[in-house]
Amino acid sequence: MRPTLTKEISVQRFQDFYWLKEELQSFCRGNGISATGSKIEITERIETFLRTGEIIKPIRKTRMNKKAEPQGELSLDTIITENHRCSQRVRAFFKTVIPNFHFSTYIQNYIKSNVGKTYRDVVNAWYEEEIRKKNPFYKTEIAPQFEYNQFIRDFFADPKNKGKSRDEAIAAWNIVKKLPGSNKYKAVK
Repeated sequence: MRPTLTKEISVQRFQDFYWLKEELQSFCRGNGISATGSKIEITERIETFLRTGEIIKPIRKTRMNKKAEPQGELSLDTIITENHRCSQRVRAFFKTVIPNFHFSTYIQNYIKSNVGKTYRDVVNAWYEEEIRKKNPFYKTEIAPQFEYNQFIRDFFADPKNKGKSRDEAIAAWNIVKKLPGSNKYKAVK
């Protein structure tokens, strides 16, 4: 069975099991470790603490100031800057051009990696992504920290699970996450 998360747990046992972010944060608070940041960042701090007893402070990201948001009237010719913010104001602009617009992970990554391009390019990228989504083989990428989402997707991709319910997928997840080792879905033979 899954062990309790205490400072006596070995690094290997810690790595062998799935932990909710809330459990990691609770452990951090109880041991004087910063509980802020992504699940991956928190996990790395806990591993360092378990390995060495050292408490690592999170790297403070400099806050973007208001100047990072485009000033003046927004248009399709607005240039994407290095410190671009996907704010409510920017979202409202894109909604005037694309009524069902939202900041998807794809669009946020597009903006981050296309400094110097324009909002017109963002609109074109949005429509290209919408076309890709219509392809029955299209799958969005799931970031590594979203193990549950990946497991559920893989569960339903297995032909042996055809016709199974979401509750059955969740039940399978609840079993796997308590076991040591990988949390990836494995087809039952």
